[in-house]
Amino acid sequence: MRSSLFGRRIHITGSIDQDPSIASADAVNAARDLITELVKQLMQKGATFVVPVDAEPLRSEDGLPICFDWLVWEAISNNIVRRPNEAPMPLAVAVQHHKTEEQIPEQFQGLWDSLRESDFVKIENAAEWNMASKRMEAQARWGDILIILGGSEGALFLANLYHEAGKPVIPLNLPLCKQTTGARKLFSYGLNSTITKRLFNTSGAMDAHAWLNRINFPERKPTSERVPILVDLLESLDRPKAFAIRLLNPEHADFVDVQNFFETVVQPIVSQELGYDLVTIDGNHIYENASVVQEIFGNLHKSSIVIADITGMRPNCFIELGYALGRNISTMLTAKKGTEHPFDVSVFSGHHWIPDGIASDRQREFQKHWNAIKNRAPLIPEEPLIP
Repeated sequence: MRSSLFGRRIHITGSIDQDPSIASADAVNAARDLITELVKQLMQKGATFVVPVDAEPLRSEDGLPICFDWLVWEAISNNIVRRPNEAPMPLAVAVQHHKTEEQIPEQFQGLWDSLRESDFVKIENAAEWNMASKRMEAQARWGDILIILGGSEGALFLANLYHEAGKPVIPLNLPLCKQTTGARKLFSYGLNSTITKRLFNTSGAMDAHAWLNRINFPERKPTSERVPILVDLLESLDRPKAFAIRLLNPEHADFVDVQNFFETVVQPIVSQELGYDLVTIDGNHIYENASVVQEIFGNLHKSSIVIADITGMRPNCFIELGYALGRNISTMLTAKKGTEHPFDVSVFSGHHWIPDGIASDRQREFQKHWNAIKNRAPLIPEEPLIP
């Protein structure tokens, strides 16, 4: 069976403190060993990555690299042969800026040239901004899971971007920064059992708080024992959400057809092929909010994709559809063949499904349309005031 990490984009970030009394050389080298082994095992699971391409500043005291980006690139390159044959592409999204090429350390130029000229890497440019925050916004758009070691204010900013998008943040409590900043601050924050689930949520017997305590590794625990536990945690994370906007009134004439479409076509493709949990707010699920409105829009706000079926022309469906489009969430518009669209939706390419026929054929058509529109540009593109 495929790992739940298959195709998910992992973003490993952080930095070490300049002061060796805060981040000792032994602690730094242990962290680097952990990253190397973690990337190796994630490659075997079919995971993909988001990795910045930038300079590699060194610590003045001992010459150790302050960041981990080129370590991740090296580990990716060294373990390509370990990937499952059917693992998705690109293997890594490289986020760079206008100074990238001139800042690449000489010892990594050959590595980068071989990767950037291959099919393994997709380059995302934040060329118009010489600001770390804008590059982090690009990283957060592509990443699915954030893992933080050390770091400072930048790591906290990045963690907030992931949290706002409903994506899990895994802080590691390694002695690479002060206790009051970066990953260690987030880890301490999450040790409050009422707050842990704001960092991440898990499925299975262990809840998020139990997992956070489990990865609070004592110094004596070797890398060979730490990494399998981290991989187990990552595989236990709740999958990203696909929010279903659809007709839910059982009295409506189209309800049976819509229900059948979601059960036999949407659910198998979205869950088994695309790797999302399909969320339907129908009153039969466990509520996390006091009101149904909060429940709907709270889940919709933090969903990764939306399947919006407007069969039945229900006003609430159009309100939710508008919210999804305004949030620039990847949205697939569907409707039963013959549905009369309002004028402002008819120009938005959608999938018109038939209520009968062979399920595998209907699934194939659904996935074909999703593949065609999944990277569609947002209706309202982001346009900076100053280009």
